[in-house]
Amino acid sequence: MSQNLTKATKEAGAPAAPTVRARVTRRLTTPRVLLILAGALVLLSLLRVVTGADDLTGSGQYGAALSAAVPIGLAGLGGLWAERSGVVNIGLEGMMMLGTFAAGWIGWQYGPWAAALAGVVGGALGGLLHALATVTFGVDHIISGVALNIVAQGLTQFLAKLWFGADGSAAAQAGGTDKSSPVMADMPTFTVPGLSSGLLSVEKHHWFLLSDLAGILGSLVTQVSWLTVVAVAVFAGSFFLLWRTAFGLRLRACGESPVAAESLGVNVYLHKYAALTVSGALAGLGGAFLAIYVHIYQDGQTGGRGYIGLATMIFGNWRPGGVALGAGLFGFTDALQLRSGSPVIHALLLLLALALLALGVWKLRAGRRIQGGAGVLVAVVLGLWYALSDSVPLEVVSVAPYIATLLVLSLAAQRLRMPKADGKPYRRGHST
Repeated sequence: MSQNLTKATKEAGAPAAPTVRARVTRRLTTPRVLLILAGALVLLSLLRVVTGADDLTGSGQYGAALSAAVPIGLAGLGGLWAERSGVVNIGLEGMMMLGTFAAGWIGWQYGPWAAALAGVVGGALGGLLHALATVTFGVDHIISGVALNIVAQGLTQFLAKLWFGADGSAAAQAGGTDKSSPVMADMPTFTVPGLSSGLLSVEKHHWFLLSDLAGILGSLVTQVSWLTVVAVAVFAGSFFLLWRTAFGLRLRACGESPVAAESLGVNVYLHKYAALTVSGALAGLGGAFLAIYVHIYQDGQTGGRGYIGLATMIFGNWRPGGVALGAGLFGFTDALQLRSGSPVIHALLLLLALALLALGVWKLRAGRRIQGGAGVLVAVVLGLWYALSDSVPLEVVSVAPYIATLLVLSLAAQRLRMPKADGKPYRRGHST
């Protein structure tokens, strides 16, 4: 009957009703996330067996990756707080610098926990400065953030010479220099007795899948810094505050439509100041973690991790869970250059080649010939590189975190949704 109706409509010259194609959006539910993680573990296990790179799933590698992920994740979470309120925070790097310096200054005198608190205060001051410029005076967010990074770098270098390297000062006598602070005490760690030794024992047998899983789980219960536990609690607390409380709803409304939030009685300025203060405090805590991890403050210690944290926030689609996953990925690549280096990077060439090959074929089937062809071509080049070499240059190892950042962002760019009012100027009582 419907076919006859359509035929009659066409014969009458009336336009046919447009075909509506429903767009199916697949959400990352818990079962799907677990399935993805299980598939990744199987793939890593196969790669370890084929290449012989045992550090690929070793507890030492993942312990180092966890430590490398914490400062990146805290910086990314700080960026999330800022941008959920509608303020772009390019100044995360500078806030981390302030956190590292404050931690080094206080830490050698009063210990690691005081260093962590000092880092929070130092970063929060940077966040308040960014809020003063962008929220109160209406300075462009990007200009303010870049200026903050420059000021923070110059200020920390000047104060380091003045306080750590000055002749006759207590810091200089304790081992401080123009570019580093005196050594601070260790941050306490914890190990789960019995469970840790059992998992590490299974790891040493190099059994397929079982030893790989034991190595990854063993890194989570062996000599874990208590500051890492604090970072995990901060992520959970941020999710609860931003998505489960009235305060979080108002703050996110400021990032989506500050005019609408103002019409409902929300103090937009206050919420933006609060968000940027927390943003700076989290970035400062990430900087403090770097100083506490190596027991001293060093010039240039952040090494661009604030910018990687910003990329982590974008990759995580402005949500704490996504930021945590992105931080783990970037922390893993960052730890490669510190521990495993060339052998594991060489093994990952094969994994990357297979992933790009699958992505390229998928793009070709979807009709995207240029993207699909480029993916297949790069996959073939990486496969040949792996087959014709036994290692990779040290320069490639050192830039692996940044290559991973660019690659992940390019693959995830199509599914991102930033807050609607992010980066837009706001004036109370104005419609724009």
